[in-house]
Amino acid sequence: MKVILLQDVKGQGKKGDLINTSDGYARNFLFPRKLAKEATTSSITELGHQKEAERKRLQQELEDAQALAKVIGEKTVVIHAKAGAGGRLFGSVTGMDIAEGLEKQHKISVDKRKINAGDGIKAIGTTNVTVKLHPKVTATLKVSVEE
Repeated sequence: MKVILLQDVKGQGKKGDLINTSDGYARNFLFPRKLAKEATTSSITELGHQKEAERKRLQQELEDAQALAKVIGEKTVVIHAKAGAGGRLFGSVTGMDIAEGLEKQHKISVDKRKINAGDGIKAIGTTNVTVKLHPKVTATLKVSVEE
């Protein structure tokens, strides 16, 4: 019997897969637990439409991330911090500080966890920081630390 999985089933497949199983397994295990539904022509067509919509959504997310990466690449965030002798900062500039500066100065909202500042910026000057916007898209942001 052909069924469409509604959830991931260990040893069988992932959500949305069209698989062939025995009649007893489908009727006694998969259907009662709402793990699968029977693969009729209408449900197969519906599955195709869902996969196409998901593909379009993922493509749109990728395009949006690429556009944001281009915008971020042109920007410079200026952060003011106290420093001691030799330009060493008291503390460091972290991803949270950079995210707040980006939001205030350029009205671009980025999650602080997506900003890779290493252990933080610990000296005055300009530093390039990577921002991971999408699994396939990263941007480089210039961060200028001033006293």
